[in-house]
Amino acid sequence: GLGLFDATMLIVGSMIGSGIFIVSADIARQLGSAGWLLLAWVVTGLLTVAAALSYGELAAMMPRAGGQYVYLREAFSPLWGFLYGWTLFLVIQTGTIAAVAVGFSRFLGVVVPAISPTAWILKPVSLSADYAISLSLQQLLAILLIVFLTLINSRGLSIGKWIQNIFTSAKTVSLLALIVLGIFVGRNAEAVSANFSHLWAIRGASVIQPDFYWLPALTATDGLFGLLVAFWVAQVGSLFSCDAWNNITFTAGEVREPQRNIPLALALGTGSVVVLFLLANVAYLSTLSIEKIQQAPDDRVATAMLSVIFGESGAIIMAVAIIISTFGCNNGIVLAGARVYYAMARDGLFFKATGK
Repeated sequence: GLGLFDATMLIVGSMIGSGIFIVSADIARQLGSAGWLLLAWVVTGLLTVAAALSYGELAAMMPRAGGQYVYLREAFSPLWGFLYGWTLFLVIQTGTIAAVAVGFSRFLGVVVPAISPTAWILKPVSLSADYAISLSLQQLLAILLIVFLTLINSRGLSIGKWIQNIFTSAKTVSLLALIVLGIFVGRNAEAVSANFSHLWAIRGASVIQPDFYWLPALTATDGLFGLLVAFWVAQVGSLFSCDAWNNITFTAGEVREPQRNIPLALALGTGSVVVLFLLANVAYLSTLSIEKIQQAPDDRVATAMLSVIFGESGAIIMAVAIIISTFGCNNGIVLAGARVYYAMARDGLFFKATGK
């Protein structure tokens, strides 16, 4: 039921969530310069496209539902497929779905202030000094979003596919509009001069504290080693933002001409998103100084940029764009993930009923 366009939309829709609108603030703090910020996204783009092309080869060889689960099973043994599939079920896919759903409800709270993280349905019940159980209206809406998308996708591929295509098209246009506004409308001569005239000058780099207490804390200004540490730590945010492109391989059994369409969709989808993400960062740097990117409230860089252009309404405009983006992103992840559990069940490694 999925053609080349549908497969490409699934990749693009799964990749564009809320990360590109937020993580650049943290990367800017870790690296401290416009040049290193852009280079971090370039390296992430190269890694992503290289991985996608490799998966394209694997998908052409094994065009069956299950994707990465199948590749691990065939390459190393059913044990590794089993471990990956159950980890996907318990942590990876479910955790990502939960995180994106919370992002959806948080930004819905910007548009409708009553949807607050402290509008308690169940007030926090402390479990320890660091943990508590609670249920807020914001959390409830995140749960209801997951239930709704699950019910929609359980009705068949065609409904989920159309939701994906519509919302992915909308958020791609929104991201393009953000880029155009930042580069051409909000262009700030002072910010451009400060960022691009001193492209590699490190300013305001934050301290990177290792988890092991016996290792020293570092910043990007601590010589070549400090810069390398900061650069690879910064990749966490950019790689997370570019993740989920492999979801299309989970649905390989539903793609027409998979030997042709999956590799093409992976190349087109990841390539276009990587270019859009890089241009989005150019837009941020054209409107905001590196210091303002580092200090963006709640790390919402895109919101800070639109606030410069549109004033207070910029926050609402950006929130609506992210609501659309996270809704479409979660639909793609919900749609794709179920195919792995289906493939595992058919192999006798998951609950048998799921194979039906």
